[in-house]
Amino acid sequence: MSSAVTRTCSFLAIGGLSILSGCAADEPLPNPPRDRYGVWERIEPPGAVCGNGSQYKFFANFSETSDDLVVVLEPGGACWDYPSCTGASGIRGAANPDGIPDDHFELAPFISPFLQPDDATSPTNGWNMVYVPYCTGDIHSGNNVITYTDPEGLGPDVEFHHAGHDNVAAVIDWIDDAFVRVPRMLVTGCSAGGAGALANYHAFRQGIAAAERGYLFDDSGPIFPSTGFSAPLHAKIRASWAIDSLAYQFPDGFDPENFGSISAALATTYPRDRLATSFFQRDQNFSLYSYERFYEPTPTKDEILTMWAADTDLMVDQYDAHANLDYYLPYWRELNDSHCTTVVTFAGSEIQDQGLRLDHWLDDFLADREVPSAREAPVPGEDE
Repeated sequence: MSSAVTRTCSFLAIGGLSILSGCAADEPLPNPPRDRYGVWERIEPPGAVCGNGSQYKFFANFSETSDDLVVVLEPGGACWDYPSCTGASGIRGAANPDGIPDDHFELAPFISPFLQPDDATSPTNGWNMVYVPYCTGDIHSGNNVITYTDPEGLGPDVEFHHAGHDNVAAVIDWIDDAFVRVPRMLVTGCSAGGAGALANYHAFRQGIAAAERGYLFDDSGPIFPSTGFSAPLHAKIRASWAIDSLAYQFPDGFDPENFGSISAALATTYPRDRLATSFFQRDQNFSLYSYERFYEPTPTKDEILTMWAADTDLMVDQYDAHANLDYYLPYWRELNDSHCTTVVTFAGSEIQDQGLRLDHWLDDFLADREVPSAREAPVPGEDE
């Protein structure tokens, strides 16, 4: 629904005619009552598909006590060629290649603490929740149906639907129709979900009229400036996912020659919104996706993390130039190869040398209190 505020108008009776004398805004309308609260509802948008062409699905959990909304985009790798989109030769690829099962919502609380409605410590406890699964291998952002051919000439051709853009557009349309008022809307995700939250944030803000205040938290899916070591990755996915066909969907200031410009463009377009990123400086997952297959000879762990640190420097310089871009960069966590600061739990994502806890930092972030941009000092030997 497109209107969140009603108006009460006064009329004067003059000579048998009613003459409009003025209108005043009422309190914003509440969201309509639901049939059920606190349970996951499955939504299947017509025409939305996964990578294999099967029906796409997402899930919603309505709150009876809050009009706020959190949208969590699921993580799960990425793919851009035959080996990565088929899993050939053990190359890591994308999640859910066979589509989304009906009970996929059961993963929600393990995917993100933001999707734990019964956890009183969660920053989004009591909020409405939309869980956006991932099955298109394109950080929820592709716009291409492509046939990948086995370079070894052994396996059959594979038609892959990089349909992330259309799927997210269907989610946005559904939210826009389902909610009359959203005082606070948080768009987030980790890994591919974090990158997808960043890439699609403009679409969410433009497409959901009820959202009064926007928040973005990109967890461990940084889109670094293309002037650094991420340039070969950006060039590859730009072609495989047909990113240029979606240029009109990005905010003014986005340069397709420099993917990292998306953060600054969003900061300028939405100066009142709060936009942040978080990741571990020793992330050994997203960093492998970013560099391992794009440099010869295959870089070592230390070489990969050196590239990651250099690209982080570029991002920090960019974020420091905008008052509404914040970052929270802890050093290392044993869980999940230091990948995703919010997967399963916030515990272990502390920045110890500055006395910061991520759950508290997010509480302040969502309450519009000041938060520090923070980068933990290296702890030598911690991840050995």
